[in-house]
Amino acid sequence: MSELALAAFAAEQNVHPRTQERTARFAAFSARFDGAAYLAALERRGVRWLPRSSRAYPPLLRAVADAPSGLFLRGAGDAELLARPSVAVVGARACSGYGAQVARTLGRDLAGAGVVVVSGLARGVDAEAHRGALEAGGPTVAVLGCGIDRDYPAAHAELARRIAETWLVVSEYALGVEPAPWRFPARNRIVAGLTRATVVVEARERSGALITADFALEEGREVYACPGEITSALSVGTNALLKLGATPLTEAGDLLELFGLRAPAGAEADLTPAARAVLDALDASLSADELVRAVSVDAGTVAAALSELELAGLVGASDGVFRRTGR
Repeated sequence: MSELALAAFAAEQNVHPRTQERTARFAAFSARFDGAAYLAALERRGVRWLPRSSRAYPPLLRAVADAPSGLFLRGAGDAELLARPSVAVVGARACSGYGAQVARTLGRDLAGAGVVVVSGLARGVDAEAHRGALEAGGPTVAVLGCGIDRDYPAAHAELARRIAETWLVVSEYALGVEPAPWRFPARNRIVAGLTRATVVVEARERSGALITADFALEEGREVYACPGEITSALSVGTNALLKLGATPLTEAGDLLELFGLRAPAGAEADLTPAARAVLDALDASLSADELVRAVSVDAGTVAAALSELELAGLVGASDGVFRRTGR
């Protein structure tokens, strides 16, 4: 119970649950700590505790420096999910339309092949990666930088609920712990530590996603970066990673090779003739006006066809330009 007592003590003292916190104050706290009652309270809240001493603790995370003393789990997924082949998909909160599209496609294709998509539930790239995995009906894990009973940001409460419905939301922080800026870099080490590879989709020069990549590199894990426009501030971090030797990523297949997997051959989408014509015309990125000219139909028909293709996950848009998503 000492690992659980440490997590509870850290929550009470508003400190990080590290072993160096085992001071005289912790000893006094531990002496009066009722582990059985605490576990019962967790169970009533739909939360489980996975200590580092458990055989079910994910081996990749156990191997990292400063591995959490344990993880709180929320959701229907088994703890075994955390030991399955997994990839972290991270990036800018204020991502571009292109970045959102790439993250969602990666999440969908990786999860569709059975790879667990791990991210931090944050706005932007993180959320899109989770959504893509859910669209594929595949596994995804959200790692929080706050207490396990909190959904942060609050706007993603529904997304967290959908993840927990089948998969897992995890945190090293106990019930009631408020989000704080210093907790998120600590959270990022768990995102990187759970996974064999980290993908940075978009990142500014000092993005938190680069902290995740640094953790991955320190632990000898693979780091991938999506190339971006050299004039975009959102590409500064990813292009810097490429200069440092990160592997360029252009499709999920580059990652699936790590696990000896291939992208599933999805069923052919049942498209209307107009949507099929628009999709066939998208050999290159085109605007809506260019598509009207390319397929020789009216603008309203093209708009309806594009909506159909976007809902099917076959086309994405960025700054008024449409392109295939690679599916």
